[in-house]
This record gives sequence, C-alpha cells and structure tokens, in this order.
Amino acid sequence: MYEIIIVVYLLVAMALIGLVLIQHGKGADMGAAFGAGASSTVFGSSGTGNFLTKTTTILATLFFVLSIVLGNYTAKQSAPVDEWDLTAPAVEEAPVKKDDNSDIPVG
Repeated sequence: MYEIIIVVYLLVAMALIGLVLIQHGKGADMGAAFGAGASSTVFGSSGTGNFLTKTTTILATLFFVLSIVLGNYTAKQSAPVDEWDLTAPAVEEAPVKKDDNSDIPVG
C-alpha cells in the first residue's frame, strides 16, 4: 500500500510541476501588446485560466493530502534499528610489565 501511495504521490507531483510550467504568467500579456503574437489563443481568452487553474488546484490539494497521509503512515512505523553500532567491543587489557629503571612500559 505504501508503494502505491508513493507512486501516486510522484505522479501528482510531476503533473503539478508540468501544469505550472505550462501556464503563462500575467506578464505574458505585456508582450502581446507590443506585437509578440497571440497571448492566449490556444484555449481561448478565458479558457486557459479556468481549466488550468482548476486542474492545478485539484492537483495541489491532492498533493497536500497525500503528503499528510504519507507523513502519518511513516510516523506510526517503529523506529529503525541502528545498523551502525559504534560502541567499541570490550577488550581485556593485558598486564603491563614495567622495567624498574624506566618509566616507559615494556610490552
């Protein structure tokens, strides 16, 4: 189930990015005033805003809902076991022999 939600989440994210990149900003109308071409002739003058805006809103809402669902799902899982055990193993130390004339231990 988790994998299915992740795949849907990624597809929604990619679709949302694509829709945002397709839309033209409000500054695009300024170029049409100076003869840069038709500003919004593909979907009509108001069709672009309605269709793309509604689709973006639905995808953004779905993206946030899936984010919350995935966050809740992963928060309820048990904590992973630490794979990196950095504690040093207990090693018995050998007795150190000392020379009577020196302060340096001899091994």
